[in-house]
Amino acid sequence: MGNILFKNALQNKNMNQPPIWFMRQAGRYHSHYQSLKKDHTFEQLCKNPALAAETALGPINDFDYDVAILFSDILFILESIGMNLHYNPGPIFDKYFDESQLKNVKPIEEVANDLTFQYEAINLTQKQLPQNKSMVGFVGGPWTLASYALGINKTNKIQLNSFYEKLVYDILIPALKLNISLQLKAGAEIIYVFDTNSSQLEKDYFLGRYLKELKNNIFNSYPGQIAYFTKNKNIMMIEKINESLDIVGYVHNAENNFIQSIKKNSSGFIQGNFLSENLAKPFNEFKADLKVFYEKINTLSPSDRSGWICSLNHGVLPHTPEENVRYFINFIRDKFKI
Repeated sequence: MGNILFKNALQNKNMNQPPIWFMRQAGRYHSHYQSLKKDHTFEQLCKNPALAAETALGPINDFDYDVAILFSDILFILESIGMNLHYNPGPIFDKYFDESQLKNVKPIEEVANDLTFQYEAINLTQKQLPQNKSMVGFVGGPWTLASYALGINKTNKIQLNSFYEKLVYDILIPALKLNISLQLKAGAEIIYVFDTNSSQLEKDYFLGRYLKELKNNIFNSYPGQIAYFTKNKNIMMIEKINESLDIVGYVHNAENNFIQSIKKNSSGFIQGNFLSENLAKPFNEFKADLKVFYEKINTLSPSDRSGWICSLNHGVLPHTPEENVRYFINFIRDKFKI
């Protein structure tokens, strides 16, 4: 059945209580996750569907979030195109992708089929979820994946040459389209496209060629089932993205303009925007910040808040106290009663 609050938010319906879920809610802050990590590597937790489901369900059972998230990583698709990937604890490649490897990439269908463990993980998680919870999947954005594959970590603007474009448009976008289809068939209600490094692209190129390719080759194929996440802090850029794509919604990364963004959001959802750093503070300091956050949000009418998913500006930080997470969820539900 899924979570009715989440379903309403995706459709930008007027409601008083928002759904609550955090990125990285199944992660290092959580004792359940730490217990699993004692016996299993990160890769094992991701690639063993039963373990992935157990990891994803942990925060649902312990904190009662409204939404479960596929436990996986955006970079596994790069393994399928021939890159040797391991984690220690972050991702490490034996070598970066170069032009000589283009001719050795497997057919796109085989690249996508290598990710069937994600299908099985979503399917298993969905079967064990309470009926009043929803299921989310995700992929990496094509340029974000390419930037990892190419070892481009600089924040200055990037000009895409013909090799970069072959990797992005001929390999990654077709493979991501099939991966999204696989996750939706497994039972995900919506797929997030995490394209955090797309802010490296030149503005005109990003708003022109890049978004056009995303729209024509991915988003148009799954209307109403994909959400785009960018780290771009420019509110005008975010509005341009919304105009270009049939976006279900986006995560508001910047603290500033969040109230303004909610009021302007007339279709789809907007997710955020309590700061991850504030959630990780000592309890009394965290409570004071939460009170300020609530007072700002409470200036909006339920109509103004339509489409709001209560979340963080990014993922839960590793040292975040569990009591803060539990208090946050109970506080929001108490203040915004159904």
